[in-house]
Amino acid sequence: MKLYEIGQKIKELRKEKKITQEQLAKQAGISRVTLGKIEKGVLGSISVKTLDTLLFNLGFELEFKTLSGFGLPVLDEI
Repeated sequence: MKLYEIGQKIKELRKEKKITQEQLAKQAGISRVTLGKIEKGVLGSISVKTLDTLLFNLGFELEFKTLSGFGLPVLDEI
């Protein structure tokens, strides 16, 4: 998943929970402007800690999974 896709998902989850950017940013310890940039995918990088905090406040967590075929699709996925 790309950063802009993560940002779009954070925005979607925030709106579903009826939380303003200001509220979520305050809970995560970042500025509303920074959250806006994250949601737009224009922020070049974000720390894992900040991402984890944002997701935690939305009721989600980071999860790691292995890539099958080192990122190449297997025949069943095509």
